[in-house]
Amino acid sequence: MRNKFDEQLATLNEELTQMGCLCEQAIALASKALLDHDNDLAREVIATDRDVDQKERDIEGLCLKLLLRQQPVARDLRQISAALKMITDMERIGDQAADISEIALFLNQQTPENSEHISQMAAAAIRMVTDSVDAYVRQDLELAREVIHYDDVVDDLFLRIREDLIAKIAADPTCGGEALDLLMVAKYLERIGDHATNIAEWVEFSILGHHPEDAANAN
Repeated sequence: MRNKFDEQLATLNEELTQMGCLCEQAIALASKALLDHDNDLAREVIATDRDVDQKERDIEGLCLKLLLRQQPVARDLRQISAALKMITDMERIGDQAADISEIALFLNQQTPENSEHISQMAAAAIRMVTDSVDAYVRQDLELAREVIHYDDVVDDLFLRIREDLIAKIAADPTCGGEALDLLMVAKYLERIGDHATNIAEWVEFSILGHHPEDAANAN
């Protein structure tokens, strides 16, 4: 019985890894579509969001089967419960990558300002998603906590982009529409970082049995 359960847990890990890869790819391609004015790529990301949604449904079904048929206890139960929380955040990451691609379709005639910072922010967000899922699969508490702390990097980049765009609008009010669209891109990337942080916090829960917010509230 335990061997069967372990096999199903391994399948769960594989499915989560695949969903994480879809999210990473969506973020990378969305930012590339924006910076390279590639409408076809933007549309590809929007279409790929359906794959992320389907993967969420598949993993949810697998988790429910594990809960109902295997009746896990203790750490196994926490691991499955955490997976159910994580896929909600990953689905939202897919949505936000698609939102960035929607904006890219409107900005395809211009080279975005702050492209270097947006590229850096996208890379940082991808790193957070990758590491948070890896931390779950490996049950690596240290890596999960690194992801949580790394969110500061994404937040700092967002503030830098926002300040630059405010200065740009002050210098040339006619570029206000473009600047606001770019600010929304940065905001979506910041939210992706927040979702990766959520995933890492659920990894901590699956390992230790308590959520970081619970510990913070207790203090």
